[in-house]
Amino acid sequence: MTTVRKLLELKDSEMNFSIKSTDTVLQAVKKMTEVHVGALLVTEGEKIVGIYTERDYLYKGENEGRAAKDTQIKDVMSARMITVTMETTADQCVELMKQYNIRHLPVVESDQLVGLVSMRDVIAAAFENKESEIRGLENYIMGTGFQS
Repeated sequence: MTTVRKLLELKDSEMNFSIKSTDTVLQAVKKMTEVHVGALLVTEGEKIVGIYTERDYLYKGENEGRAAKDTQIKDVMSARMITVTMETTADQCVELMKQYNIRHLPVVESDQLVGLVSMRDVIAAAFENKESEIRGLENYIMGTGFQS
């Protein structure tokens, strides 16, 4: 079973992008498009206080009459974050994402952020796990690959 540890090892980038809670939505949107990510961690000093995602922009921004250039991230971020550990499985991540209707999970170990996994990361791993299970079942049914 694929764990978050494996997902982070496979990621191209070791970088976790963040933005200050006092920065504007426009600054966040520009940064997200520059680095091609759908979420930024929100910081106050060294502490992570929330997450700002494309969905936050969609639901809490212009739609509610807020101007991106005048709105601070702290006013529209998601302060409640669902986190996982390095030993969380891809399937468990999928379940959390479904349960909480989220697309990003910060990875925390000993109260320290160590990474961020996205829906794309966990779905790819979950599909790979299912394909492996199917191949194993096919081998069992066909009687190949197993010694008696």
